[in-house]
Amino acid sequence: MTPTETQQREAICRLGASLFARGLTPGSSGNISVRVEDGWLMTPTNVSLGDFDPARLSKLDDRGNLLSGDAPTKENFLHLAVYDVRPYAGAIVHLHSTHAVAVSCLADVNPADVLPPITAYYVMKIGRLPLVPYFRPGDKKLAAAVRALAGKHHAVLLANHGPVVAGSSLSAAAGAVEELEETAKLHLLLRGHAIRPLTTAQVEELHVAFPS
Repeated sequence: MTPTETQQREAICRLGASLFARGLTPGSSGNISVRVEDGWLMTPTNVSLGDFDPARLSKLDDRGNLLSGDAPTKENFLHLAVYDVRPYAGAIVHLHSTHAVAVSCLADVNPADVLPPITAYYVMKIGRLPLVPYFRPGDKKLAAAVRALAGKHHAVLLANHGPVVAGSSLSAAAGAVEELEETAKLHLLLRGHAIRPLTTAQVEELHVAFPS
């Protein structure tokens, strides 16, 4: 059964509170959006993810115009760019989670695939993770850079900024971004050690068994 808008509003607030309580996005950073029948629900600008009011979430129409609620996140254009090229995406979560942001600042990552396939669950939930070049917060050129990658990748990492992950549902997007953060943490813990990532054959087997 498709959740009602009221249920979606409550789910966004529960997720925001959970992410904030676990230290996955500090201060007023990070934002969440969900596709609804006549547009999108988005988290407001300059509000902590731990302090949302369901009634004050931003409601945007299918063109991105504010219909009700507080002003949306300043990065609403980023969400709309992803939805534009991923018509089946039901939700997007963008965090400033510590370990993923740390990885986004490293100079020696592969921009086509930032994190190695350390675990099966990372491959299943994220797959390949491209790095989007740095743009200042609010720069609309960021939307074009994300749009160029998001058609083929449901998760991207913004350089010196943080991850943006789309999912078929809010729970799917949240689960994927949390797996990304945990893998970034593992990657940093393992730096300087010889690691044994999954082989190409093992990765391909996962893609066949668990298509994204």
